[in-house]
Amino acid sequence: MTEGNFVDYVKMHVSSGNGGKGSAHLHREKYIMKGGPDGGDGGRGGHVIIRGNSNLWTLIHLKFKRHFKAGHGSHGSSGRCTGADGEDTYIDVPLGTVVRDSESDTILFEITEEGEERIVAQGGMGGRGNWHFKNSVNQTPRYAQPGIPLEESDITLELKVLADVGLVGFPNAGKSTLLSVLTSAKPKIADYEFTTLKPNLGIVEYRDFKSFVMADIPGIIEGAAEGKGLGYYFLRHIERNSILLFLIPADAADIVKQYEILVDELRRYNPEMLDKDRFVVVSKSDMLDDELKGEISTILDKDLEADYMFISSVAQQGLTQLKDTLWKMLNV
Repeated sequence: MTEGNFVDYVKMHVSSGNGGKGSAHLHREKYIMKGGPDGGDGGRGGHVIIRGNSNLWTLIHLKFKRHFKAGHGSHGSSGRCTGADGEDTYIDVPLGTVVRDSESDTILFEITEEGEERIVAQGGMGGRGNWHFKNSVNQTPRYAQPGIPLEESDITLELKVLADVGLVGFPNAGKSTLLSVLTSAKPKIADYEFTTLKPNLGIVEYRDFKSFVMADIPGIIEGAAEGKGLGYYFLRHIERNSILLFLIPADAADIVKQYEILVDELRRYNPEMLDKDRFVVVSKSDMLDDELKGEISTILDKDLEADYMFISSVAQQGLTQLKDTLWKMLNV
């Protein structure tokens, strides 16, 4: 999936349908001049419903349609005939979508299951016809209820990526390169920071036709939890990943220090993220000879509080072992 096709934030206006009016009809037919009230009820207005769809990965199908309106309920008629309900409007979204009220920024609900349906704008109830109001005192009521008016609001859809493995690292650590090598995804790759501005998803093919999903998240900088760099824009995507794969380049000044900064940013954003499985890969390791690898390993064995591995995406070194390790972690 290319970066340009990944849309994870959409604002829209939703409007349900009005309820239909109840009928105040009085029954009349040949030889029956005063048949009494027989006005039917109005139909319910249509709902606007958010529905989970596991076949969707982004919100791109909603990018250029920002107004959704349900149908109005039909009015009641004679013979106690109830008006037809207004047509419901469905908005399909990927799993992991958070729905917020745009005005108050409060979370209304999350969609996490296939086929899950949540009403975001309730259709108005239909008004009751006059036959509901007849009694011994008022046997021919000539009034009926109007329908309940529609609901409308502005909502915001935010997608939190659902992926098995999320790539975490500083800008230009080699995350996009690794994703492009392990999957058929074509992320933008260049030798400067913040090349990746939106998450990229790819499917890693494993043995015996098995696979898992990997997400390339835009690079973290120190202070991201307070909104620096791309801040909250990408940190929310990491919440849904089963495994956090930390990428730290072999030419980093201090590999352990970089790892600790990354972990601290995740902790400050959401402490629960530290409960996820973590694994560290030292990328761009093709620039290291055996002696340097040995020296770095000695330091990491002593100070790094996580398992690690040396890889090189460009030289295709250690990638098979990495896939084996990730698959084992996912299926423990």
